[in-house]
Amino acid sequence: MIRINLLPQRRGRVAVSEASSRALVLGALGLVLAATAVGVFVDRPKRARLTELSRDIAAKNRQLAGYVGLKKAADEADQRYKSIQRLLGARVGPAHLLHELGQILTTGPTMTEEMIKRTGNGSDGDPNKRFQLDWDPSHVWLTGFTDTGGLFKLEGGAQTETDMTQLAKRLAASVYFADVTPAGGERVADSQTGSTYFKFTITGKVVY
Repeated sequence: MIRINLLPQRRGRVAVSEASSRALVLGALGLVLAATAVGVFVDRPKRARLTELSRDIAAKNRQLAGYVGLKKAADEADQRYKSIQRLLGARVGPAHLLHELGQILTTGPTMTEEMIKRTGNGSDGDPNKRFQLDWDPSHVWLTGFTDTGGLFKLEGGAQTETDMTQLAKRLAASVYFADVTPAGGERVADSQTGSTYFKFTITGKVVY
């Protein structure tokens, strides 16, 4: 009978198993050391830099704490100055009044910065002052304008009462006029064509 001695083969397997285990342990240890090195040499400096930047930003914010308020006050003072200058420049004579009426019926009134805000759609806007930007001024026509001691009376016609209201709002927004009030109106028939239109009168003060 032939006998086979298996003992050396078993010892070889044990040696291989122990070598594999040591390799796994060394590999895991290497990963741990690599992760530690990344944390120490890469992540930690980045965190320190971020902390330093956060402190710098906080310091800058403290230094600029009053800047926003000062800038707002300066802007408001500048706007008031511009408004005063425009009002001073709005001291008008009859030729300037007629020119402004022409502007109102074409491109729009001459307004102060404050009035621009009040007629706008922003938070400072006043619905009672706001006028339609797409209004067609050809819907109104003027038949008379008189200025008596700074009080004016404007007469004319319009397709509708709304058109007269749009004209009055533009007059009220202009730096050349104040206390603008629609003084009356009625729908009448044209003697030649027979069509009807809204005849109106607007009164107020001239800014001299």
